[in-house]
Amino acid sequence: MTEGVSTDEIVPLIENEDYYIDRGLMVFTARYHLRRGYCCERGCRHCPYDEAPKRNDDRNVDNNDETK
Repeated sequence: MTEGVSTDEIVPLIENEDYYIDRGLMVFTARYHLRRGYCCERGCRHCPYDEAPKRNDDRNVDNNDETK
């Protein structure tokens, strides 16, 4: 168990709701980010917060429907 984290705070992730797998990488959805409650400022693909700029690299996929 991670030091300083209560097991009451750990919520299991739901595939295709909180994240999906794209080319072997876990991609968090806007739902996950909203549940987390803040922006990590790493330019996540589906970040609903305006603070972080989106990264535009070759890992981005315009149509994520094919990954579900």
